[in-house]
Amino acid sequence: MRIIIVGGGIGGLALAAGLRRHGFDVAVFDRDTDVAATGGYHITLDRRAQSALRELVAPEIFERLLASASALRLRARDALWDRHGRVLGHGPHLGDNPSVDIDRITLRTLLAEAVGDDLHLGRAVTEIGRAQDGTPLVIFADGSPVQCDVLVGADGTHSLVARHLAGGPTNAPAGIIGFSGRTSVNDLSPVERQRLGPRSGLAIGPRGAALYVGFLDPVGNAVLDAPDLRAAVTNGPTYIWGAMFPESADTDSMRNTRGAALQTALLARFRRQGWSERSLEVIARADPDSVAAFRFNAASSRVQDLAPWPAGPITALGDAVHATPPTAGMGAGAAIRDAASLVEHLREVAAGTTTLTVAISQFEADMRLRGSEVLTLAMKTVRWILATDTWLGAAATAAVSPILAAAERLRYQR
Repeated sequence: MRIIIVGGGIGGLALAAGLRRHGFDVAVFDRDTDVAATGGYHITLDRRAQSALRELVAPEIFERLLASASALRLRARDALWDRHGRVLGHGPHLGDNPSVDIDRITLRTLLAEAVGDDLHLGRAVTEIGRAQDGTPLVIFADGSPVQCDVLVGADGTHSLVARHLAGGPTNAPAGIIGFSGRTSVNDLSPVERQRLGPRSGLAIGPRGAALYVGFLDPVGNAVLDAPDLRAAVTNGPTYIWGAMFPESADTDSMRNTRGAALQTALLARFRRQGWSERSLEVIARADPDSVAAFRFNAASSRVQDLAPWPAGPITALGDAVHATPPTAGMGAGAAIRDAASLVEHLREVAAGTTTLTVAISQFEADMRLRGSEVLTLAMKTVRWILATDTWLGAAATAAVSPILAAAERLRYQR
């Protein structure tokens, strides 16, 4: 059985690693020329995603992953702040939380290593079709075709494969533009280091402005204390942050900017909306080269709307099917679980216990439920942020924040 995967992101590489581990003939094609050429937030892997990865990669790769990841159980509990940096509340204690955080570049690099020579970079697929015998066919930018028995689209939000299957886009803009960057904890002032602490948190302001600050320390908070196995590109306590604003002509123009110019524009936007300088220090002291913008896209959270095509030898997974905003921290984990599920069903086909059509149908049914779950969670935060971008929402946010901050101070004093 010859399997082609279009897209070498987290989901595509996880799938290829699992197929290769179980003896399948697989090839991954990605337009990128460097697996480290990726950005965005860090990735949270819950217990289910970690269990899926254990099945997909060799034990030595999984061990290196744990040695390169930051344990949530070693963090302080998350915080909710207002735009002035005042604490409004805290999340649950994380002492028994099995989830881990890992840098996206690190995870993609480790998965690419597991895939090995089956990963082909710099190969852009431009067309999907069928050969004369009805089997799937991919055509590359140079016009060359490659035939296979199974074709899987793991090519992200703007998936060519999923669009071919669905006859149109499988997601739409969620109404938010995101901006991300990295700031070393050591580059912050002592006061701000103390305020933020070894935790992740979210600051909300009126008019749809929000700032997520994610704490990542794969050295001091390593899941597995094995420095000789560590592959993390993050080599000390770091905040990987994400700013959010409602989509508009202004934020759309900022999407075409990068680096120091975008950093300056982003700070100016927050200042116009009354954010304090201390709450913006994590952006102001970020590595300018790490600052980038991207649009939040989302698929429908309704199960019946996901993968709306008949099961067959062409399918898709991850963001190609259930594009998920990063506001729940579960999108990459869901793609990894998709990959593990598809490997399991294809192994049944190889063993002769089921047909390909039945296997793909069962895989897609599971994926619809999984996608609906993560989208429902992610969109709650998106809707909350967008709700503050109304006259009533802005007024309520401005009025309630000082009350919550005062209540939190009293709770702390007690």
